[in-house]
Amino acid sequence: MPALSDVIAALDELWPPERAEQWDAVGTVCGDPGAEVSRVLIAVDPVREVAEEAVALGADLLLTHHPLYLRGTTTVSAGTFKGRVVHTLIKHDIALHVAHTNADRADPGVSDALAEALGLRVVAPLVPDPTDPAGRRGLGRICELDVPEPLGRFAERVAARLPATAQGVRAAGDPERTVRTVAVCGGSGDSLFDDVRAAGVDAYVTADLRHHPASEAIEHSALGGGPALVDAAHWATEWPWCEQAAAQLDAVSERHGWGLRVHVSRTVTDPWTTHAASAPAEDAAPTTTGAPN
Repeated sequence: MPALSDVIAALDELWPPERAEQWDAVGTVCGDPGAEVSRVLIAVDPVREVAEEAVALGADLLLTHHPLYLRGTTTVSAGTFKGRVVHTLIKHDIALHVAHTNADRADPGVSDALAEALGLRVVAPLVPDPTDPAGRRGLGRICELDVPEPLGRFAERVAARLPATAQGVRAAGDPERTVRTVAVCGGSGDSLFDDVRAAGVDAYVTADLRHHPASEAIEHSALGGGPALVDAAHWATEWPWCEQAAAQLDAVSERHGWGLRVHVSRTVTDPWTTHAASAPAEDAAPTTTGAPN
């Protein structure tokens, strides 16, 4: 069996930490470099449920997309939920390693996995990495549909192909608008609206779209200058990367003869748990109260 240091070196080749955003916190959070690794669990979020899943599985390494400590900390007290995660992992000799924006920028990366899950053909990065001479790395992806379809049907495609969440999938734009080209960005993507408009795509699939950026984007679209929007849950847009990462680590293990057993967590860690549909618009319109004339 390989040592943790050997596996981490392989992970850093797949997702070099120097390609992460400057504000990011990637790499190994806890773990003994000399410890043996035989079983790996891959998940989006390093939360309590996932740590407990790693313990139950007998994993030696937990690989997550999201950092546990993004902004640093002064304590790992078990009285905090993040400290409890660290205590749980160390108590059971489980290492934690994070691949976040370095996995977003990779080739293949998080948005490639999202595009594949949606049945889209990747054409190019949405925001190319200027340090990549091949022009394949970068944030987001520009994609094409093999057969164009109306926005309403495309939104149903997204909902059917991503893991189910309480939020489901929302779309903004004319449901009959034809969708041929699509930009995708796993995770929060409203900071890339300018790049999406410049790409000239018909639709944009991402997560965490806020009211004002989305409203402004749709106003641009009404003037012929922007895409329709498809907003899915953050966790759901990034979960396909877990399966992609598992396949990549399996290939590394086979190449080195490590015999790693790599698992993907099916635990839904999207924070939203219940969805209550609004009444139809005509039934929910505000009413005016007061004495009759």
